[in-house]
Amino acid sequence: MSQSPDTRSLVSASSQLNLMEVDSIDDKEFDIPQVDTPPTLESILSELEDEEEPFVLEDTCVLNTDNMDAHSCDTSSLASSDSGDPAHLKRKRRTVDLNATVHGSVLRHSLLKGISAQIVSAADKVDAGLPTAITVSGVIAVGTSHGLALVFGKDTNQALRLCLGTKTTGAEFGAVSALSINHDCSRLLCGFAKGQITMWDLANGKLLRTITDAHPPGTAILHVKFTDDPTLAVCNDSGGSVFELAFRRVMGMRSCDSRCLFSGSKGEVCCIEPLHAPPDFRDHPITHYSLLAMASLTKILVIGLKPTLKVWMTFPYSKSDPSSVPQLAWQFVPVQKTVNPILAFCKGDTVHFLQVKKEETGTIHVIKQRQLHLSCDIISLSWINSRTLVLVDSHEKLQVVDRPSQEVLETLDLEQVQLVYNSRHFKSLATGGNVSQALALVGEKACYQSVSSYAGQIVYLGTKSAHIMTLRNWRERIDCWLKQEHFVEALSLAWSFHEGTAKAVVGLFGDPLKRKGVVSDKMVEILFQFTEYALKKCPEQGKIQVMEQHFQDVVPVLVEYCLLLQRADLLFNQLYAQLVENTVAKGVFLESLESYIVADRLGHLTPPIMRDLLAHYHDNGMMDSLERCIVHLDVTSLDIQQVVRVCWENQLYDAMIYVFNSGMNDYITPMEKLFAVIVPTLKEGRSLTDEDVVMGNKLLVYISCCLAGRAYPIGDIPEDLVVQVKNQVFEFLIRLHSTDSSEEEEVFPFIHTLLHFDTREFLNVLAMTFEDFKNDKQALEYQQRIVDILLKVMVDNPDFTPSQVGGLFTFLARQLAKPDNTLFVNRKLFDQVLEFLCCPDDDSRHTERQQVEVLLELLQVGGVVQFNEERLLTLAEKAKFYQICEFLYEKKHLYDKIIDCYLQDPLRKWEIFSYIHNLLSMPGYSPEEKQTVKNKARQHMQELITLDPSKSADLVLFHFVDEVQQIISELQDDQILFKFLSCLLEPREGPHSESLLPVERDLNELLLDLLCRFAPHQLLSFLHTSQHYRLEEAIQITEKYHCNEARAYLLQKKGDVQGAFAVLLETLNQKLCLLTAETDGGVEGENRGQNKDEEDSESTLTRVKDSLNDIIVFCHQSCQNLDQPQRESLWFPLLDSMMASQKQVKGHNAKHISDVLKELTMEVLNCMSSFISLPAIIQQILQDPVYGRGKLAEIQGLILGMLDTFNYEQTLLETTTSLLNHDLHWSLAHLRAAVTRGLHPRQDYCNICLQHYKRRQDSAEEIIVFSCGHLYHFQCLQQKNCGWGSAAEVQQRWRCYKCSSSQGGRSGISSEPKRSRSTSLAQTHLTSVHHDGGAVAHRKKVFVEATLDLQQEQSWDQIRSLYQGPSRLSILSELSHGHSHGKPAF
Repeated sequence: MSQSPDTRSLVSASSQLNLMEVDSIDDKEFDIPQVDTPPTLESILSELEDEEEPFVLEDTCVLNTDNMDAHSCDTSSLASSDSGDPAHLKRKRRTVDLNATVHGSVLRHSLLKGISAQIVSAADKVDAGLPTAITVSGVIAVGTSHGLALVFGKDTNQALRLCLGTKTTGAEFGAVSALSINHDCSRLLCGFAKGQITMWDLANGKLLRTITDAHPPGTAILHVKFTDDPTLAVCNDSGGSVFELAFRRVMGMRSCDSRCLFSGSKGEVCCIEPLHAPPDFRDHPITHYSLLAMASLTKILVIGLKPTLKVWMTFPYSKSDPSSVPQLAWQFVPVQKTVNPILAFCKGDTVHFLQVKKEETGTIHVIKQRQLHLSCDIISLSWINSRTLVLVDSHEKLQVVDRPSQEVLETLDLEQVQLVYNSRHFKSLATGGNVSQALALVGEKACYQSVSSYAGQIVYLGTKSAHIMTLRNWRERIDCWLKQEHFVEALSLAWSFHEGTAKAVVGLFGDPLKRKGVVSDKMVEILFQFTEYALKKCPEQGKIQVMEQHFQDVVPVLVEYCLLLQRADLLFNQLYAQLVENTVAKGVFLESLESYIVADRLGHLTPPIMRDLLAHYHDNGMMDSLERCIVHLDVTSLDIQQVVRVCWENQLYDAMIYVFNSGMNDYITPMEKLFAVIVPTLKEGRSLTDEDVVMGNKLLVYISCCLAGRAYPIGDIPEDLVVQVKNQVFEFLIRLHSTDSSEEEEVFPFIHTLLHFDTREFLNVLAMTFEDFKNDKQALEYQQRIVDILLKVMVDNPDFTPSQVGGLFTFLARQLAKPDNTLFVNRKLFDQVLEFLCCPDDDSRHTERQQVEVLLELLQVGGVVQFNEERLLTLAEKAKFYQICEFLYEKKHLYDKIIDCYLQDPLRKWEIFSYIHNLLSMPGYSPEEKQTVKNKARQHMQELITLDPSKSADLVLFHFVDEVQQIISELQDDQILFKFLSCLLEPREGPHSESLLPVERDLNELLLDLLCRFAPHQLLSFLHTSQHYRLEEAIQITEKYHCNEARAYLLQKKGDVQGAFAVLLETLNQKLCLLTAETDGGVEGENRGQNKDEEDSESTLTRVKDSLNDIIVFCHQSCQNLDQPQRESLWFPLLDSMMASQKQVKGHNAKHISDVLKELTMEVLNCMSSFISLPAIIQQILQDPVYGRGKLAEIQGLILGMLDTFNYEQTLLETTTSLLNHDLHWSLAHLRAAVTRGLHPRQDYCNICLQHYKRRQDSAEEIIVFSCGHLYHFQCLQQKNCGWGSAAEVQQRWRCYKCSSSQGGRSGISSEPKRSRSTSLAQTHLTSVHHDGGAVAHRKKVFVEATLDLQQEQSWDQIRSLYQGPSRLSILSELSHGHSHGKPAF
């Protein structure tokens, strides 16, 4: 049996390979489904292992390769930007960022040298033409511009196997514009620029078919693609149409049937992509549909060719550049334990992903996935595996993108490839260029036939070369970094492989344990190389800082990755043995261990390393660092004697404590040594140095940790030692004498020393310790013992200051105030504690507050039961402890004296209102007690009002409402009275909002008087909101204080319109006079500055405008109820005042002010024109003495302005009339159209009896058709009672039975007709006539016209549904209604 070319090539390729052991893959980790059939040899060979390249002759780098190996193509990636820049020498120490993304060179870019050479040779020697298209499968086929198809093998020689076609056919068919190889590599389809398609047998080079009629003539073939069915292919021409090609062979005769799948007239398709299933997924259920994706200029379509042609999905593009090239690419991707195809498509800069799956019902379901945004115009899109895409943009930059993370892994420049573009075929130049401009524009950047992908390989066709891209395996990616001596990046990439976080991984085990084992071995190898490289490249001469920086860039990396790999043995035994040869490297290594030890990542050091560490840190004076390291190290790795000696000599007390505690379980010796350091200084009475203070605080913290069960400086004491350590510390503290005591030593030296060092902090330590004493009998005994010692040592001891003794008393009081207190203190000492608490000896507010809090705690738990309360009250009053006094007064029910406590306490005096209100309101107090408090509050009422008028007003309203007049009479300060009355009379919500105060009218008038004096701007607001004042008295008050606006409001309220107008006009005239006086003064006075004059004028102008606005609003409101002469008596004086003021304006600013006054006058004219006729206004103007003498030019502006207003109003009226007429015409037209519209029944049977509407031929029968389309027999509707209205009426009204039933309503007679679609009907009476002569029965329709009211009712629903929103007529009606009900401004 003969072998096909692809089989022979695969056999020859495999014979030249030494195949490595195939690594197993973890299905769960890489989301690969289980398959029944093992992978084929072809699929294994397509996933290259290590350095094996079955068909690549030579790697050629597109970039500069001067410093690279000849067989590598190390491309520039996003992570390779850390080149040797001298600025790195300024860094102190290199840190390893494990989160940094380092991908390295992901793609292997190789030149297919054999194919490239033969393409050039064929063009030069046999005039084969330039390459135009390429496709790859088991072989590589290249089409040329002279109609030839060159077929090359994929073996190492890349030999030319077949040359298909001749230059003669090339001249007839044109250039090869598209190529496709079927899945078993036995057939080749060639599409040509002039529209022909040929099929070739790749086994023998025989021409099998020449297809010339598969699509309309005169269009080029843009794409031709085999489907998975070898008898089915699809093609796409330059007319934008897509055709299905079905190959037949009957009786030895080969034929091809063509079927149009998509016509270019509906939208031009420029890219097609059938779904090809890999060998492992040939039985996938989705393959039965033979899916085809098509990309037009506006949308994506996914159709199924089998079993019948069906469109499964359409997806429109988002907005993009019209010149962007649509791209399509299929890939089977594992998602949630199932494998389904995903379609990637783009047009512009956004890649969309659609998952296609088959449902159990047999339908195709499309799920949109997360899209990918890039900042480039994509012209090529290919999958290289199920997680990785390769894109090419319009600048010929290739980008490798990881789809799950949407991260760009690498970027290459394809400029030197010189991609072949298919622009000539998209423009169909070979057939006359009869294509649309849109398709020609897209064709400018189309390179569909220059890119072909197959089994993890992507081939790119250049004008003189062919290139192939494959993913590098993991070892090769690491070696690319090593060749460039980028060891840090190589280790980072290797660690990502180790942890399974790397992207685009090829060649690794799927089992995590096996994967980590293989990568760990590689990383150990890199660590040795890195160490050798660092020692070799170390500068032998120069500054020591340069050498240190060199190793600081290396050693921390070695330490980091050794610890990550949990290979401390490798770090300490082998790598350190190499680094120790260099003194600088040794020092850097030992110093770099500190950060890992402190972070508890390294807890055990070998004895040699520990000795070197101690020596190095000691010799370099790094004692603090050494101490930090010791307290984090495992004690078993330490030479205890050596470490203790070094710590004691260098005062490393934390380390010493740690060694004693952890190494020997000795918690007392460190305290003895620390006491020995600070006792001499305290004993001699010298001032403490900073070192002594640090030492003392360290001792206090150490004691606190021991008593709390915590280890010092970090960690916890073992649980079995906690109680033992606590008891040992207590025994140590209460020792009568120290071990090396002298005769002069005081008793209890350790407690004595700690009290002298810091009394407050030592007592705080004891207080925190005592908090944990609950049911521990032994601990309670220690507590009592220590308290007795403290009292014995400190009380009546002149060595302690009163402040220190006070701290002790405060401490004792807090202990005694605890609910579960078990301490016993004798009566005399307890009295001393209370005396101290009530007698502060300094002015510290903090101390006083603390003493008050402690004393209150004692009082609340009953700690002073045996104490003389009178004595305590006297002491508290003397010390001004008002809270204590309040507590004692409340105990004695002396509530009135508590008011004095609140008033005298500066911190709590504002709480007195709540206290009084609560006491007077709450039950539980006797009437006598409440009356006493009420009398006390009454005595201090003036003081309370001064303190807070608002709260005082609330208090008065609630509890002193009958004494308001007397309280007000006692207030002497008018300002306070004004504030109090404002709060008292303000509107309120709640139960007291409606209650009236006695003599409230007098109070309101008094407040009105005070408002005129202190807050005239609030006067109008008060008059609006308050109704409890007498009108005449209010007018007199406002007149007294010249509050004209308020007075005008009151006059208007009274009904005196002329009086109110006169007041407002007087105010306006005064402001106008002031304005003219200011401008006149600006001419005469030379001392005032010009800027000052302008500011004053603007301020006065603002007041004039406000006053004019008030009087215009007043006139508008008043004119509604006045006759014409009364209206003229308001508007004409106002106009005269405004016109007269213009004549009096003089000075440097006169023009500006005159212009403003003219504008204001025009505003008055416009406003009055609504109430005064135009001739009357002109006559009034002409009667002016100035204008009456013929100076009509001065009033020309006024008259023209009035005419403009008239023209505007006339235009507004005409426009409104036109809109109303248009609305009316539109409504009537739609009404008429709805009424005269014919009705079309949905079916020809009755919806009640379900019989044909023509049940009997021999009798006339009425039927009724509703506007909803339902048809009924008249008798059926009568039986269902679907009519409404009287049956005796000429025209009975009906309701659709089916619609009314579906709406949940019960069918039957309704008392009120509802407007709905089912009730809008036309009744059509059909009379069935049977002719005597036996003629064929026919139907005659008789339309009975319904009444006008019913038709209008039927059409109203239609109008309302067609016209959304209110009409203009309704809007104008609402506006006029709103104007007629406007509210007054005052």
